Amino acid sequence: MAKFIDPYSSGEFHGRIGRTYRESVPWWPEPVLAKEGSPNILYIVLDDVGFGSLSCYGGPIDTPTFDRLAANGLRYNNFHTTALCSPTRSCLLTGRNHHSNAMAGITEIATGFPGYNGHIPLTNAFLSEILTPNGYSAYAVGKWHLTPDEETNMASPRTRWPMGRGFERFYGFLGGETHQYDPDLVYDNHEIDPPKTPEEGYHLTEDLVDKTIDFIKDLKAVTPDKPFFIYFCTGACHAPHHVPKEWADQYKGLFDKGWDKVREETLERQKKMGIVPLNTELPPREPEVQEWDGLPDNEKKLYARMMEVFAGFLSHTDHHIGRLIDFLEETGDLDNTLIFVISDNGASAEGGQFGSVNENRFFNMVPESLEDNLKMLDELGGPRTYNHYPMGWTMAMNTPFKRWKRETHNGGISDPFIVHWPKGIKSKGEVRSQYLHAIDVMPTVLDILNIEHPIVVKGYVQKPIEGVSFGYSFDYEEAPSVRKTQYYEMFSYRAIYHDGWKAVAPWPFGKEVTEEELSRVKWELYHVDEDFSECHDVADRHPEKLQELIETWWMEAGKYHVLPLDGRGQERLAEPRPVMVKDRTKYTYYPGISPVPERVAADVKNRSHSITAHVNIPKGGADGVLLAHGSVFGGYSFYIKDRKLHYVHNYVGITEYRISSEFDVPEGEATLRFEFKKTGDHQGKGILFINGKKAGEGEIPHTVPIAYNLAGEGLCCGYDGGVPVTDDYKSPFKFTGKIKKVTVDISGEKKRDTELETRMAFARE
Repeated sequence: MAKFIDPYSSGEFHGRIGRTYRESVPWWPEPVLAKEGSPNILYIVLDDVGFGSLSCYGGPIDTPTFDRLAANGLRYNNFHTTALCSPTRSCLLTGRNHHSNAMAGITEIATGFPGYNGHIPLTNAFLSEILTPNGYSAYAVGKWHLTPDEETNMASPRTRWPMGRGFERFYGFLGGETHQYDPDLVYDNHEIDPPKTPEEGYHLTEDLVDKTIDFIKDLKAVTPDKPFFIYFCTGACHAPHHVPKEWADQYKGLFDKGWDKVREETLERQKKMGIVPLNTELPPREPEVQEWDGLPDNEKKLYARMMEVFAGFLSHTDHHIGRLIDFLEETGDLDNTLIFVISDNGASAEGGQFGSVNENRFFNMVPESLEDNLKMLDELGGPRTYNHYPMGWTMAMNTPFKRWKRETHNGGISDPFIVHWPKGIKSKGEVRSQYLHAIDVMPTVLDILNIEHPIVVKGYVQKPIEGVSFGYSFDYEEAPSVRKTQYYEMFSYRAIYHDGWKAVAPWPFGKEVTEEELSRVKWELYHVDEDFSECHDVADRHPEKLQELIETWWMEAGKYHVLPLDGRGQERLAEPRPVMVKDRTKYTYYPGISPVPERVAADVKNRSHSITAHVNIPKGGADGVLLAHGSVFGGYSFYIKDRKLHYVHNYVGITEYRISSEFDVPEGEATLRFEFKKTGDHQGKGILFINGKKAGEGEIPHTVPIAYNLAGEGLCCGYDGGVPVTDDYKSPFKFTGKIKKVTVDISGEKKRDTELETRMAFARE
C-alpha cells in the first residue's frame, strides 16, 4: 500500500555533496503522483433531505440527476447518519464516530468533555489531509460547519477552517445555514460578497456549482491527469427554503392532497421500486402532526405552497448538480469519478407544527399568525422570506420511517445514499441492503485507492479509523453486512443496532439526564431485519435481547467518548467556553471591515447601550450607513439619509421602529450618537444626538430578543451588507463621507434568555 513521507520535510537526500558543484551530484525527489487511473472522488452532501424525498427513492419530488446517477450506479437503503449535520459531516471526512471527533452536536453547544468540545482532533485526519500527499487535489465547496464556533471570524486562526484541514481551495459558508440569495460567503480564508445580487438572479446553489466547475477547469489546465477530491455540500434543503418562483410553480397543486396521502403514495412507489421490503408498514402519524383532512382550507393552502417551495428547492438543486455531472461527462471524467450522494440527516421538523415564513420569529419566540403568513404566500421562496415547511411534510419526506432529525429512530438517521462509479462498479441500477454508517465512507475510499491509513499526519499520531470499507458490496448484492454493531446518541436520544436488531431510548429534547431517570428509561426494541420501518416494539417479547443491546450500547458509549450523557439544551449553550478575547463593554469599529459574526459582535440586545460615530461630512452632505447589524428579518441600522440622522430597529420582520433627527447633520467634523435606554424586557426609548445636542427620540416598544439573523449577516461599519435592515435604502448603501470610527458602549446590564439562545443555535444545524 502507498505510504507518503515528504522528503523535503524529512531532510532526505540521495545525491552527493562535494566541496564544489562539479564534485557534487544533485538530487530531486520524484514528484508524488497518484497511481495511474485513480478515480476522482466527489462527495455530494445534501442537507435535511429525508429518505422519502428523491424520486429515485420513491419520493414525490423530481430529481432527474440523482435518478440518472442511481440508474447507472447503486442505491443503498440501509445507510445511516448521526441525526444531525456537523456530527455526520465529521464522520464522512474522518471515518470516526462523531463523539470520537468531539462532535457530539453542533459546535455552538460544545461542552468541556472529550466527545463534546467541538474541536475535531488533529489525530483524526480528514480524507483531504490523506489524499493530497498522495497526489490528489482537494477542494471544499459549500457548507462547512466543522469549525469551533469561536473561530468562525476574520480574527480567528485558520487551523480548523477547510484549508487548515487539507483542502487546497474553499468556497462556501462556515456556519450551519445561510441566505440562499445573499449568502455569508468565504473564499479560501477571507469573506467576500456574492458575485451578483438577488435582483440579478443570484442563487447560492448555482454559484457553488459554477465555482466547482471553475476549480476543476483550473486543475485541468495545468495537470489534466491529476485526480481530485471534491467535498461539495449544498445549503439545500436546509431552511430557508429559497428557490425562484418558477421552480416552485412546477409543483402547483401536487401537494393539495396533503401529507397523509403523499406518505401513503410514497411507500407504494418504494415497494414497487424495491427500495423497501414488500412487507414494510407505515408507522402511525406522529402525535405532533395534524390530520390533513381536518385542517381548514386556508391552512391547507399555505402548507401546500410551503411544500411546493421545498420541492422546487430540491429540484432546482438537482438541476444545478446536473450541470456539474454534465461537465464531468464532457471532460471525460464522469465514468472514473467515484460519486457519493448523501444527506446529512433526516428531514427537519424545525418548522414546527404550522411552518414558518420568517423562521427568525420562531427562534425569537415571536409567534407567527396564519393571517400574517398567508399575506406572504406569493413571496414564499423569495429573498424576503425565511421559510420552513410544517412537520407534517417532514414526516412525509422521511417515509417510511418515524420521527425526524435530531432523533435516533430511523427518520433521523436513515438517509438516501447513491454510489456512482461506472469504471469501478459493474452493477447498474440495483439496490443494496448492507448495513452502513457515515463512518464507512472514508475507509471505503482508502480501500479503493489502495492507500494505507497513515500513522502520522502533520506530526500527529493518528487514532484508528472506526469505519469499515463497504467496497465488497459494489458487485455482490448478497454479501452479508460487515458492520454488525453501531451506536447512536443525540442529546441523550439513544439507539444501538446489532446484527439485525435495534434498540431505541427516546429522550425529550432539552431535558437534563439524571441517574434516577436513566434507570426509568423505557427502551424500545425492533427486529429491523423483519420490521424495516420500526413499526413493532417487541421489547416485552424479547427482554433478553433488549438487555443484551442495552449493555452493548453502554460498552460502545465508553469506547467512543459518548459519556457523560447530556440531554440539556439551553444550559449547554450558556455553558462557559474558550473565547478569543476577554469580556468588554466597549467595541470600536472602522469602516469597510468584513461583517462581524453576531456571536462576537457587540451584543446590544436587551440592555441600555450607545452607538457613537465620529465622522467628517463633506460639503453638500453625505448619505449612507454608519453601523448596521442584521437584515430584513431583524436588526438595526444607524445611518444618514437626506441629511437627516436615522436609527431603525427592525423587529423580526414585523415592523420597523424609526427615529429621525429633527434637524440636518452639519458639514465638517461631527459626532453622531444613538442611545438606547432600556425601560423593560426587550423594550426601551431611543435618542439621537448630533454634536451633543439632542436631535430626536422615540419609543421602541419591541426589540429583537435573541438573534438578528439566522443566516449569519454580521455587523457592518460604513455599509449594510447582504439583505438590508430597512426598506429605506438598498444595500450596501455605503457612507459617502468619512468615518473615523464607530464606538459601541454596552456597559448596560445584560439579561440573558438562555432558552431563546438555544432555539437560535439549533436553527443553524
